[in-house]
Amino acid sequence: MTDALPARSRLVAASLEAAGISGKIVVLPDAASTAALAAAALGVEVGAIANSLVFWSDDAPLPIMTSGAHRVDTAALAQRLGRGGIRRATPEQVLTATGQPIGGVAPTGHPAPLTTVVDEALAAFPEIWAAGGTPHTVFPLTFDELVRLTGGAVSRVA
Repeated sequence: MTDALPARSRLVAASLEAAGISGKIVVLPDAASTAALAAAALGVEVGAIANSLVFWSDDAPLPIMTSGAHRVDTAALAQRLGRGGIRRATPEQVLTATGQPIGGVAPTGHPAPLTTVVDEALAAFPEIWAAGGTPHTVFPLTFDELVRLTGGAVSRVA
């Protein structure tokens, strides 16, 4: 079944398997490039979508896995993390850092490990969904699995 996935999603699936995460990638008929679209396609609350947003901070990519119900408060988060500032990455920076397009960035399957922040609000959901490397692919996992998978720092981001 993994062979039928897009190439980028196969990399994500391999990373999930290597991490011992049992959630399988689901291919959606329509693109779910926003948290609202993903939630509607899956029939879940928008807050249960682990929205992968890539920012740039201190000359490096900074993926933030945020609840789909939140907007990242970059000024407050930069202060909380002791960073010089946080700004949105360009589409080119996102693709270079993750190997994945905006709207489909997974928390894993990147060319190199990335320092990641995980929104503490995602812990409120027994199951969360993240992008699987393309805007048409998603997969389920738990908050603890997301933190372990990314090696992420848990923080309030809104």
